[in-house]
Amino acid sequence: QVQLVESGGGLVQAGGSLRLSCAASARTFSRYAMGWFRQAPGKEREFVAAISWSGGLTYYADSVKGRSTISRDNAKNTVYLQMNSLKPEDTAIYYCAARDRTVPTTWAYDYDYWGQGTQVTVSS
Repeated sequence: QVQLVESGGGLVQAGGSLRLSCAASARTFSRYAMGWFRQAPGKEREFVAAISWSGGLTYYADSVKGRSTISRDNAKNTVYLQMNSLKPEDTAIYYCAARDRTVPTTWAYDYDYWGQGTQVTVSS
């Protein structure tokens, strides 16, 4: 069982930045691919970014590409999502997810463990 705890969300003005963190309880964190997803009110959960076990492979949704960077520190059992140039449409609950494979995907159903989420609100 893997427990994931997100942090770093908050209220920010458009154009600002946030860095989300996700701390994992797994003893072998490096075996898991990790992803970030988000869900806005009234919308389905959508993919944001994902990273392989080594950090050598990353995927981004078109909506955040060029504005966001996913990274991980396996020594700290933590994955990060740096988000810049934030827009009001980035407002959502952001979820961290772990996949019991070394290679990530962009599909939520491929992920085995989920955090509780952290709220990101971007004001215009």
